[in-house]
Amino acid sequence: MNALAARRRHPAAIVILLLLGLVVTGLAYSAFAPKQAQAATAAQDQVQEGRKLFLANCATCHGLEAQGTKDGPSLAGVGAAAVDFQVGTGRMPLAGPTVQAQRKEVHFSSDEIASLAAYVASLAPGPAVPDAKYTNGENADPGKGGELFRVNCAMCHNYAGSGGALTRGKHAPSLKDVEGKYVYEAMVSGPQSMPVFNDQNIDPQSKNDIIAYLNTMQATPNPGLTLGSLGPVPEGLFAWVFGLGIMIGFAVWLGKRAA
Repeated sequence: MNALAARRRHPAAIVILLLLGLVVTGLAYSAFAPKQAQAATAAQDQVQEGRKLFLANCATCHGLEAQGTKDGPSLAGVGAAAVDFQVGTGRMPLAGPTVQAQRKEVHFSSDEIASLAAYVASLAPGPAVPDAKYTNGENADPGKGGELFRVNCAMCHNYAGSGGALTRGKHAPSLKDVEGKYVYEAMVSGPQSMPVFNDQNIDPQSKNDIIAYLNTMQATPNPGLTLGSLGPVPEGLFAWVFGLGIMIGFAVWLGKRAA
């Protein structure tokens, strides 16, 4: 009995008990760790992967810390939506300085784009990638969307979303066959000359209404002479000018024949 008590009072016993306690606690935490902690770890890994991609592909223009340079703006506060739009449509990375970035072949996978977006989003608060329920044009009102589009967008993109010329060599691109997600992200991020339409200007459901309107315009057949969907006035003017020109030419021809 005395020998057992002596072993309990041995200095190493306390250390062994502490080690056992730490091991048991660690195993228990690993086994029962909350999903939030696991998600946070995965999110941090995604941010780190995004930073690697950023340093390899974007830092030359935007700076090592995305602080911006003379060749590219700061990305702090642009949010994941801006990255998903610019990279997901192939506008970025740019091969060189241009008046306006054009949509082209995408250079990154969807996972890589998500990682880049997560890294930029970690720099400062900004617009997030929208929920799919607000970008597919379903459960939306295309009539209301048409009103909003004509008030806020048609002056640049044309009433049918066909695009149009802007100043200094820039243009508002056509919105035909553009995914609803990118239409939404362009509204909240304001690429190039486009103004920003945040949720206070146009709420998410109204943005979905605009997407529904664009989808309806694309799905509706347009008989007759469309001329790029510029509207009835220029189409009528075209018909009058060319129609009258043909009739006058025909009349002149008949007069010469009669003489």
